[in-house]
Amino acid sequence: MLNKFYINYAIKWLIICLSVGLISGSFSALFLVSLACVSNYRDAHIWIIWLLPIGGLLIGFFYHYYGKEVVKGNNLILEEYENPKQTIPFKMVPLVLFGTLITHLFGGSAGREGTAVQMGSAIADQFSKVFTISKSERKTILIIGISAGFASVFGTPLAGALFALEILFFSKINFKSIFPSFFTAFVAFYTVEFLQVKHTHYTIPIVPELTISNLGWILFVGVLFGLTAMLFSKTAHFFVKMFSLFIKFPPIRPLLGGLILAIAFYFVGNTKYAGLGIPTIVDSFQNTSENYDFLLKILFTTFTLGAGFKGGEVTPIFFIGATLGSALSVFIPLPIALLAGMGFVAVFSGATHTPIACTIMGIELFGIDCGIYIGLACITAYFCSGSLGIYSSQIAKGPKYKLYNSLKKDQFENI
Repeated sequence: MLNKFYINYAIKWLIICLSVGLISGSFSALFLVSLACVSNYRDAHIWIIWLLPIGGLLIGFFYHYYGKEVVKGNNLILEEYENPKQTIPFKMVPLVLFGTLITHLFGGSAGREGTAVQMGSAIADQFSKVFTISKSERKTILIIGISAGFASVFGTPLAGALFALEILFFSKINFKSIFPSFFTAFVAFYTVEFLQVKHTHYTIPIVPELTISNLGWILFVGVLFGLTAMLFSKTAHFFVKMFSLFIKFPPIRPLLGGLILAIAFYFVGNTKYAGLGIPTIVDSFQNTSENYDFLLKILFTTFTLGAGFKGGEVTPIFFIGATLGSALSVFIPLPIALLAGMGFVAVFSGATHTPIACTIMGIELFGIDCGIYIGLACITAYFCSGSLGIYSSQIAKGPKYKLYNSLKKDQFENI
């Protein structure tokens, strides 16, 4: 009888993980192909950016009248994990897919991780209706949804599985969730591979020997990357608060925000900061970026998302970190590609409080040879990025918060 229980349990989770991986991977493949199409069309017809206010109004309208339950996006997933209330509606999938494609078609500065994670989580959560699921199993379902979305959209299955585990509970790992997270991430990843949808590849051709001098430079740039992550998070929350405070009717926020963005793109004189910015990221590994690229991308992205456009923060954060690292190569004696790669994942580490997943992501993307540089930069950025991250509903956990709390306690006791 006991053996039959375990067999049924294993079969249930095998079906769930395979289904979530295959469906999420298929949706991610569709999303990536569609995203490439709309981005190419925008680049070939720059005038379309002037329609960004119309695109914003459409997004605001649909979310206000049809998607109030899912408008929180990634924060809704985090809230459901910590305090389960109801199944995430499947409508999140078409709404975030439509919203993100509209954002990128008309030139909004946004990413793609948020879309993939939301689609994966909404798809996964539907299985809580199909099977008898306990509260702890519901948490595992949300985890595999995040891992499937992240792994499939970036082509990094190990990082995707770890990101889902780390962002939800850094210091308290539920071991029952580990295997489903990894298994689903790989199923989603290979689904995209099977459908022959390509991911962007980056290379770090030169990795110098780790010396005391180089170690000092790693720690120095790690601090800068952490402070940049803090700046991004604070600016993102600032614009969300300002739009909510001064514009009470939600559909008007992306309408007005889109108008301001279109005018800003006109005065900047180029569309480098529109969309994902992949060409600029790739170029930063070979040529020195302008020292203001990362700052302008912070402004354009946080304003875009604060106004209510859809997408995500992660790829713009890659842009920010890579261009900052590239610009620092002017006076830091480390290879430009290595600095760009360190910034690529380290700023992400600080902004999401996920140094382990970001280190693994760096190794998956750039190779094991630069692992020690990537790891040290991610850990340093993590500790120097403050307690505020890009997700307002993320619960503060992990060693950084224990350190911060102990320092606050010591300061209080010394008063």
